[in-house]
Amino acid sequence: MNAYPAHSDAFTLAAPVRLWEEGFAADPYAYYATLRAQGPVGWAELAPGVSAYIVTDRRAALDLLHDTESFSVDPRPWEKTVAADAPILGMMRWRANALFADGDAHIRYRRTLLDAFDLVEPHDLRERVHRAVDTLVSRFGPDGEADLVTQFARPMMAMVFNSLFGLPDSESGRLDAALGQMMEGGARAADGEVEYGKYVMELIGAKMAERGDDLTSRLLDHPLELTPEEVTWQVFLTLGAGHEPSANLISNALSRILGNSAYYSTLTSGARPVMDAVLEVLRYETPLANYGAHFARRSMSFHGMWLQAAVPIVISFGAMGYFAEKDFAEAHHPHDASHMSWGAGPHSCPVKQPAVLIATEAVERLTQWLPDLHPVLPRERLSWRPGPFHRSLNALPVRFTPRTPDRTPAPSSDQAGDRA
Repeated sequence: MNAYPAHSDAFTLAAPVRLWEEGFAADPYAYYATLRAQGPVGWAELAPGVSAYIVTDRRAALDLLHDTESFSVDPRPWEKTVAADAPILGMMRWRANALFADGDAHIRYRRTLLDAFDLVEPHDLRERVHRAVDTLVSRFGPDGEADLVTQFARPMMAMVFNSLFGLPDSESGRLDAALGQMMEGGARAADGEVEYGKYVMELIGAKMAERGDDLTSRLLDHPLELTPEEVTWQVFLTLGAGHEPSANLISNALSRILGNSAYYSTLTSGARPVMDAVLEVLRYETPLANYGAHFARRSMSFHGMWLQAAVPIVISFGAMGYFAEKDFAEAHHPHDASHMSWGAGPHSCPVKQPAVLIATEAVERLTQWLPDLHPVLPRERLSWRPGPFHRSLNALPVRFTPRTPDRTPAPSSDQAGDRA
Protein backbone atom coordinates (compact mmCIF):
# COMPACT_ATOMS: atom_id res chain seq x y z
CA MET A 1 0.00 0.00 0.00
CA ASN A 2 1.24 3.51 0.80
CA ALA A 3 0.78 4.31 -2.91
CA TYR A 4 1.47 8.02 -2.94
CA PRO A 5 0.92 10.01 -6.13
CA ALA A 6 3.92 10.76 -8.31
CA HIS A 7 5.88 13.84 -7.32
CA SER A 8 6.34 16.85 -9.55
CA ASP A 9 9.18 16.50 -12.01
CA ALA A 10 10.50 19.79 -10.67
CA PHE A 11 11.32 18.18 -7.32
CA THR A 12 13.49 15.08 -7.04
CA LEU A 13 13.23 13.06 -3.85
CA ALA A 14 16.32 11.60 -2.23
CA ALA A 15 16.30 8.04 -0.93
CA PRO A 16 14.19 8.03 2.25
CA VAL A 17 16.09 8.21 5.54
CA ARG A 18 14.95 5.20 7.55
CA LEU A 19 14.06 6.42 11.04
CA TRP A 20 12.84 2.98 12.05
CA GLU A 21 16.31 1.42 11.92
CA GLU A 22 18.16 0.43 15.08
CA GLY A 23 20.96 2.73 14.00
CA PHE A 24 18.66 5.73 14.35
CA ALA A 25 18.15 5.03 18.05
CA ALA A 26 21.92 4.67 18.58
CA ASP A 27 22.94 7.75 16.60
CA PRO A 28 20.02 9.91 15.44
CA TYR A 29 22.31 12.83 14.66
CA ALA A 30 23.83 11.20 11.59
CA TYR A 31 20.30 10.65 10.28
CA TYR A 32 19.35 14.25 11.06
CA ALA A 33 22.42 15.49 9.17
CA THR A 34 21.34 13.46 6.13
CA LEU A 35 17.85 14.92 6.34
CA ARG A 36 19.15 18.47 6.74
CA ALA A 37 21.35 18.01 3.67
CA GLN A 38 18.12 17.57 1.68
CA GLY A 39 16.96 21.05 2.72
CA PRO A 40 14.48 22.42 5.28
CA VAL A 41 12.17 19.49 4.50
CA GLY A 42 13.55 15.99 3.98
CA TRP A 43 12.15 12.60 2.97
CA ALA A 44 12.13 9.65 5.36
CA GLU A 45 10.46 6.38 6.34
CA LEU A 46 8.75 6.12 9.73
CA ALA A 47 8.29 2.38 9.25
CA PRO A 48 9.23 0.03 6.41
CA GLY A 49 7.40 1.32 3.33
CA VAL A 50 5.65 4.16 5.22
CA SER A 51 7.13 7.46 4.06
CA ALA A 52 6.84 10.99 5.40
CA TYR A 53 8.23 14.46 4.92
CA ILE A 54 10.43 15.55 7.85
CA VAL A 55 10.80 19.22 8.73
CA THR A 56 14.22 19.96 10.26
CA ASP A 57 14.25 23.75 9.92
CA ARG A 58 12.76 26.01 12.60
CA ARG A 59 11.35 28.61 10.20
CA ALA A 60 9.69 25.93 8.08
CA ALA A 61 8.27 24.29 11.20
CA LEU A 62 6.75 27.54 12.42
CA ASP A 63 5.26 28.25 9.00
CA LEU A 64 3.69 24.79 8.97
CA LEU A 65 2.34 24.88 12.53
CA HIS A 66 0.69 28.28 12.12
CA ASP A 67 -0.86 27.71 8.67
CA THR A 68 -4.20 26.04 9.31
CA GLU A 69 -5.52 26.94 5.85
CA SER A 70 -2.88 24.93 3.98
CA PHE A 71 -2.41 22.11 6.49
CA SER A 72 -4.65 19.79 8.46
CA VAL A 73 -3.97 17.41 11.36
CA ASP A 74 -6.65 14.94 10.24
CA PRO A 75 -4.86 11.72 9.15
CA ARG A 76 -7.86 9.86 7.71
CA PRO A 77 -7.05 10.45 4.02
CA TRP A 78 -3.53 9.16 4.69
CA GLU A 79 -4.78 6.13 6.63
CA LYS A 80 -6.48 4.85 3.48
CA THR A 81 -3.05 4.50 1.86
CA VAL A 82 -1.38 2.60 4.71
CA ALA A 83 -1.48 -1.12 5.48
CA ALA A 84 -3.77 -1.94 8.40
CA ASP A 85 -0.88 -3.53 10.30
CA ALA A 86 1.55 -0.61 9.91
CA PRO A 87 3.34 -0.43 13.28
CA ILE A 88 3.13 3.37 13.58
CA LEU A 89 -0.67 3.55 13.31
CA GLY A 90 -1.04 3.41 17.08
CA MET A 91 0.65 6.80 17.27
CA MET A 92 -0.86 8.35 14.13
CA ARG A 93 -4.35 7.00 13.43
CA TRP A 94 -7.32 9.35 13.70
CA ARG A 95 -9.23 9.62 16.95
CA ALA A 96 -11.84 12.15 18.04
CA ASN A 97 -9.51 14.20 20.20
CA ALA A 98 -7.67 17.52 20.19
CA LEU A 99 -4.55 16.19 18.47
CA PHE A 100 -6.34 15.09 15.30
CA ALA A 101 -9.07 17.75 15.05
CA ASP A 102 -9.19 21.00 13.09
CA GLY A 103 -11.33 24.10 13.48
CA ASP A 104 -14.27 24.20 15.88
CA ALA A 105 -13.89 20.57 16.95
CA HIS A 106 -10.30 21.24 17.99
CA ILE A 107 -11.29 24.36 19.93
CA ARG A 108 -14.01 22.42 21.76
CA TYR A 109 -11.75 19.51 22.72
CA ARG A 110 -8.87 21.77 23.73
CA ARG A 111 -11.15 23.87 25.94
CA THR A 112 -12.20 20.82 27.96
CA LEU A 113 -8.57 19.81 28.51
CA LEU A 114 -7.53 23.31 29.57
CA ASP A 115 -10.42 23.59 32.00
CA ALA A 116 -9.77 20.16 33.53
CA PHE A 117 -6.05 20.76 34.05
CA ASP A 118 -6.61 24.31 35.34
CA LEU A 119 -8.17 22.75 38.44
CA VAL A 120 -4.94 20.88 39.27
CA GLU A 121 -3.22 23.08 41.85
CA PRO A 122 0.60 23.23 41.64
CA HIS A 123 0.99 22.38 45.34
CA ASP A 124 -1.25 19.33 44.89
CA LEU A 125 0.70 18.19 41.84
CA ARG A 126 3.96 18.67 43.75
CA GLU A 127 2.65 16.48 46.58
CA ARG A 128 1.64 13.74 44.14
CA VAL A 129 5.14 13.74 42.69
CA HIS A 130 6.74 13.62 46.14
CA ARG A 131 4.56 10.69 47.20
CA ALA A 132 5.48 8.76 44.07
CA VAL A 133 9.20 9.46 44.44
CA ASP A 134 9.16 8.54 48.12
CA THR A 135 7.37 5.27 47.35
CA LEU A 136 9.87 4.29 44.68
CA VAL A 137 12.97 5.30 46.67
CA SER A 138 11.70 3.23 49.57
CA ARG A 139 11.81 0.22 47.23
CA PHE A 140 15.29 0.57 45.75
CA GLY A 141 17.01 2.96 48.18
CA PRO A 142 18.28 0.22 50.54
CA ASP A 143 19.91 -1.62 47.59
CA GLY A 144 22.48 1.04 46.80
CA GLU A 145 21.84 0.64 43.08
CA ALA A 146 18.97 1.14 40.64
CA ASP A 147 17.96 1.69 37.04
CA LEU A 148 16.54 5.20 36.95
CA VAL A 149 14.50 4.42 33.82
CA THR A 150 12.65 1.23 34.74
CA GLN A 151 12.69 1.70 38.53
CA PHE A 152 12.16 5.44 38.72
CA ALA A 153 11.20 7.66 35.75
CA ARG A 154 8.69 5.38 34.04
CA PRO A 155 6.90 3.96 37.09
CA MET A 156 6.88 7.39 38.74
CA MET A 157 5.09 8.98 35.79
CA ALA A 158 2.60 6.11 35.67
CA MET A 159 1.85 6.61 39.36
CA VAL A 160 1.43 10.39 39.03
CA PHE A 161 -0.81 10.24 35.97
CA ASN A 162 -2.87 7.36 37.32
CA SER A 163 -3.57 9.45 40.42
CA LEU A 164 -4.52 12.47 38.30
CA PHE A 165 -6.89 10.46 36.09
CA GLY A 166 -8.36 8.39 38.92
CA LEU A 167 -6.69 4.97 38.99
CA PRO A 168 -4.72 3.38 41.84
CA ASP A 169 -0.96 2.81 41.89
CA SER A 170 -1.54 -0.91 41.41
CA GLU A 171 -2.47 -0.24 37.78
CA SER A 172 0.71 1.70 36.97
CA GLY A 173 2.62 -1.25 35.53
CA ARG A 174 -0.03 -1.92 32.88
CA LEU A 175 -0.04 1.70 31.76
CA ASP A 176 3.75 1.88 31.54
CA ALA A 177 4.12 -1.35 29.55
CA ALA A 178 1.34 -0.62 27.05
CA LEU A 179 2.50 2.91 26.26
CA GLY A 180 6.11 1.80 25.91
CA GLN A 181 5.19 -0.80 23.30
CA MET A 182 2.97 1.55 21.32
CA MET A 183 5.53 4.36 21.24
CA GLU A 184 8.35 2.19 19.86
CA GLY A 185 6.37 1.47 16.71
CA GLY A 186 7.85 -2.00 16.24
CA ALA A 187 6.47 -5.52 16.18
CA ARG A 188 4.70 -5.13 19.53
CA ALA A 189 3.13 -1.75 18.76
CA ALA A 190 -0.29 -3.16 17.86
CA ASP A 191 -0.43 -5.17 21.09
CA GLY A 192 0.51 -2.06 23.05
CA GLU A 193 -2.23 -0.04 21.36
CA VAL A 194 -4.85 -2.69 22.14
CA GLU A 195 -3.76 -2.99 25.78
CA TYR A 196 -3.66 0.77 26.25
CA GLY A 197 -7.11 1.09 24.67
CA LYS A 198 -8.48 -1.51 27.12
CA TYR A 199 -6.85 0.36 29.98
CA VAL A 200 -8.52 3.64 29.03
CA MET A 201 -11.90 2.00 28.41
CA GLU A 202 -11.82 0.42 31.88
CA LEU A 203 -10.99 3.80 33.38
CA ILE A 204 -13.88 5.51 31.58
CA GLY A 205 -16.27 2.76 32.63
CA ALA A 206 -15.24 3.08 36.26
CA LYS A 207 -15.67 6.86 36.26
CA MET A 208 -19.02 6.73 34.49
CA ALA A 209 -20.20 4.46 37.30
CA GLU A 210 -18.72 6.60 40.07
CA ARG A 211 -17.18 10.06 39.71
CA GLY A 212 -14.16 11.21 41.69
CA ASP A 213 -11.90 14.23 42.13
CA ASP A 214 -9.90 13.51 38.99
CA LEU A 215 -9.37 14.65 35.41
CA THR A 216 -11.51 11.90 33.89
CA SER A 217 -14.54 12.86 35.95
CA ARG A 218 -14.06 16.54 35.09
CA LEU A 219 -14.04 15.72 31.39
CA LEU A 220 -17.18 13.62 31.74
CA ASP A 221 -18.96 16.47 33.56
CA HIS A 222 -17.65 19.37 31.48
CA PRO A 223 -20.32 21.92 30.38
CA LEU A 224 -19.38 21.37 26.72
CA GLU A 225 -20.92 17.90 27.13
CA LEU A 226 -18.45 15.59 25.47
CA THR A 227 -19.86 12.18 24.66
CA PRO A 228 -18.37 9.20 26.53
CA GLU A 229 -16.55 8.29 23.31
CA GLU A 230 -15.08 11.78 23.02
CA VAL A 231 -13.97 11.67 26.66
CA THR A 232 -12.36 8.30 25.99
CA TRP A 233 -10.24 9.76 23.19
CA GLN A 234 -9.27 12.88 25.17
CA VAL A 235 -8.05 10.61 27.97
CA PHE A 236 -6.32 8.32 25.46
CA LEU A 237 -4.43 11.36 24.19
CA THR A 238 -3.58 13.18 27.41
CA LEU A 239 -2.75 10.17 29.57
CA GLY A 240 -0.36 8.89 26.91
CA ALA A 241 1.07 12.30 26.04
CA GLY A 242 1.57 13.00 29.72
CA HIS A 243 3.24 9.76 30.72
CA GLU A 244 5.61 8.75 27.94
CA PRO A 245 7.34 12.03 27.00
CA SER A 246 7.50 13.15 30.64
CA ALA A 247 9.16 9.91 31.74
CA ASN A 248 11.72 10.38 28.97
CA LEU A 249 12.20 14.03 29.93
CA ILE A 250 13.13 12.95 33.46
CA SER A 251 15.49 10.16 32.43
CA ASN A 252 17.14 12.28 29.73
CA ALA A 253 17.65 15.10 32.23
CA LEU A 254 19.13 12.72 34.79
CA SER A 255 21.48 11.23 32.20
CA ARG A 256 22.77 14.70 31.30
CA ILE A 257 23.14 15.70 34.95
CA LEU A 258 24.93 12.53 36.04
CA GLY A 259 27.09 12.49 32.94
CA ASN A 260 28.76 15.74 34.03
CA SER A 261 30.08 15.73 37.61
CA ALA A 262 30.56 19.51 37.65
CA TYR A 263 26.98 20.00 36.48
CA TYR A 264 25.67 17.57 39.11
CA SER A 265 27.52 19.27 41.98
CA THR A 266 26.02 22.66 41.15
CA LEU A 267 22.53 21.13 41.14
CA THR A 268 22.85 19.24 44.42
CA SER A 269 24.37 22.28 46.12
CA GLY A 270 21.52 24.49 44.97
CA ALA A 271 23.82 26.79 43.01
CA ARG A 272 22.03 25.85 39.82
CA PRO A 273 18.32 25.02 39.67
CA VAL A 274 17.22 21.62 38.43
CA MET A 275 14.90 23.37 36.02
CA ASP A 276 18.00 24.38 34.04
CA ALA A 277 18.67 20.72 33.27
CA VAL A 278 15.03 20.06 32.37
CA LEU A 279 14.93 23.03 30.00
CA GLU A 280 18.26 21.99 28.49
CA VAL A 281 16.74 18.63 27.53
CA LEU A 282 13.67 20.32 26.06
CA ARG A 283 15.96 22.58 24.07
CA TYR A 284 18.57 20.11 22.83
CA GLU A 285 17.39 16.51 23.36
CA THR A 286 13.63 16.62 23.46
CA PRO A 287 11.96 13.35 24.47
CA LEU A 288 9.37 13.52 21.67
CA ALA A 289 11.84 13.83 18.83
CA ASN A 290 9.66 13.51 15.71
CA TYR A 291 5.92 14.08 15.82
CA GLY A 292 3.25 16.74 15.30
CA ALA A 293 2.10 15.21 12.01
CA HIS A 294 0.28 17.49 9.56
CA PHE A 295 -1.04 16.89 6.06
CA ALA A 296 -1.15 19.29 3.13
CA ARG A 297 -4.75 19.93 2.10
CA ARG A 298 -3.60 20.05 -1.52
CA SER A 299 -0.31 19.32 -3.30
CA MET A 300 1.97 22.34 -3.01
CA SER A 301 5.52 23.65 -2.90
CA PHE A 302 6.80 24.29 0.61
CA HIS A 303 10.33 25.45 1.49
CA GLY A 304 11.83 23.79 -1.56
CA MET A 305 9.91 20.51 -1.30
CA TRP A 306 6.90 19.43 -3.35
CA LEU A 307 4.36 18.18 -0.81
CA GLN A 308 1.74 15.70 -1.88
CA ALA A 309 -1.62 15.87 -0.14
CA ALA A 310 -2.36 13.10 2.38
CA VAL A 311 1.31 12.34 3.08
CA PRO A 312 2.50 12.93 6.68
CA ILE A 313 4.64 15.99 7.35
CA VAL A 314 6.41 15.36 10.64
CA ILE A 315 8.19 17.99 12.73
CA SER A 316 11.67 16.90 13.81
CA PHE A 317 12.01 18.65 17.14
CA GLY A 318 15.01 16.39 17.72
CA ALA A 319 16.84 17.59 14.62
CA MET A 320 16.21 21.23 15.43
CA GLY A 321 17.49 20.74 18.97
CA TYR A 322 20.56 18.90 17.79
CA PHE A 323 21.54 21.60 15.30
CA ALA A 324 20.86 24.32 17.88
CA GLU A 325 23.21 22.63 20.37
CA LYS A 326 25.81 22.04 17.67
CA ASP A 327 25.69 25.69 16.60
CA PHE A 328 26.03 26.78 20.23
CA ALA A 329 29.06 24.53 20.80
CA GLU A 330 30.79 25.76 17.66
CA ALA A 331 29.96 29.46 18.03
CA HIS A 332 30.73 29.71 21.77
CA HIS A 333 28.15 32.38 22.37
CA PRO A 334 24.73 32.32 24.05
CA HIS A 335 22.15 30.65 21.85
CA ASP A 336 18.48 31.48 21.54
CA ALA A 337 17.02 29.88 24.67
CA SER A 338 13.66 29.13 23.07
CA HIS A 339 12.73 25.65 21.93
CA MET A 340 9.89 23.94 20.10
CA SER A 341 9.32 20.89 22.28
CA TRP A 342 5.81 22.12 23.02
CA GLY A 343 5.04 22.74 19.36
CA ALA A 344 3.59 26.07 18.22
CA GLY A 345 0.38 27.48 16.84
CA PRO A 346 -3.11 26.28 17.76
CA HIS A 347 -1.95 22.74 18.52
CA SER A 348 0.86 23.65 20.92
CA CYS A 349 0.91 21.65 24.16
CA PRO A 350 -1.88 22.94 26.44
CA VAL A 351 -0.30 21.69 29.70
CA LYS A 352 3.38 22.58 29.46
CA GLN A 353 3.65 24.10 32.95
CA PRO A 354 2.49 20.95 34.77
CA ALA A 355 4.91 18.86 32.71
CA VAL A 356 7.90 21.02 33.68
CA LEU A 357 6.80 21.07 37.32
CA ILE A 358 6.53 17.28 37.45
CA ALA A 359 9.94 16.69 35.88
CA THR A 360 11.67 19.30 38.02
CA GLU A 361 10.13 18.10 41.27
CA ALA A 362 10.93 14.48 40.47
CA VAL A 363 14.63 15.14 39.89
CA GLU A 364 14.88 17.43 42.93
CA ARG A 365 13.18 14.96 45.25
CA LEU A 366 15.29 12.06 44.04
CA THR A 367 18.58 13.93 44.48
CA GLN A 368 17.52 15.04 47.96
CA TRP A 369 17.06 11.42 49.00
CA LEU A 370 20.13 10.19 47.13
CA PRO A 371 22.62 13.07 46.83
CA ASP A 372 25.55 10.87 45.79
CA LEU A 373 24.17 9.22 42.66
CA HIS A 374 26.94 7.87 40.41
CA PRO A 375 26.36 6.55 36.88
CA VAL A 376 27.51 2.99 36.23
CA LEU A 377 28.22 3.76 32.57
CA PRO A 378 29.47 6.90 30.82
CA ARG A 379 26.72 8.62 28.86
CA GLU A 380 28.16 7.64 25.49
CA ARG A 381 27.70 3.95 26.39
CA LEU A 382 24.02 4.20 27.28
CA SER A 383 21.59 2.53 24.88
CA TRP A 384 18.42 4.03 23.46
CA ARG A 385 15.03 2.51 22.65
CA PRO A 386 14.16 2.07 18.97
CA GLY A 387 11.37 4.00 17.32
CA PRO A 388 10.96 7.01 15.03
CA PHE A 389 9.11 9.23 17.48
CA HIS A 390 11.02 9.41 20.75
CA ARG A 391 14.44 9.91 22.32
CA SER A 392 14.24 7.40 25.15
CA LEU A 393 16.84 5.51 27.17
CA ASN A 394 16.65 1.77 27.67
CA ALA A 395 18.28 2.06 31.08
CA LEU A 396 20.19 4.46 33.33
CA PRO A 397 22.01 2.34 35.94
CA VAL A 398 23.34 4.18 38.99
CA ARG A 399 24.96 3.46 42.36
CA PHE A 400 24.61 5.40 45.60
CA THR A 401 24.94 5.08 49.36
CA PRO A 402 22.09 2.80 50.48
CA ARG A 403 19.36 4.70 52.24
CA THR A 404 15.99 3.93 53.74
CA PRO A 405 13.73 6.98 53.40
CA ASP A 406 12.41 7.05 56.97
CA ARG A 407 12.09 10.83 57.12
CA THR A 408 11.37 13.70 54.77
CA PRO A 409 14.54 15.04 53.13
CA ALA A 410 15.46 18.66 53.76
CA PRO A 411 14.55 20.92 50.83
CA SER A 412 17.36 22.19 48.64
CA SER A 413 18.08 25.91 48.58
CA ASP A 414 16.23 26.49 45.31
CA GLN A 415 13.04 25.03 46.78
CA ALA A 416 12.59 27.76 49.39
CA GLY A 417 9.19 29.35 49.16
CA ASP A 418 6.21 28.45 47.07
CA ARG A 419 7.00 28.41 43.37
CA ALA A 420 3.40 27.93 42.35
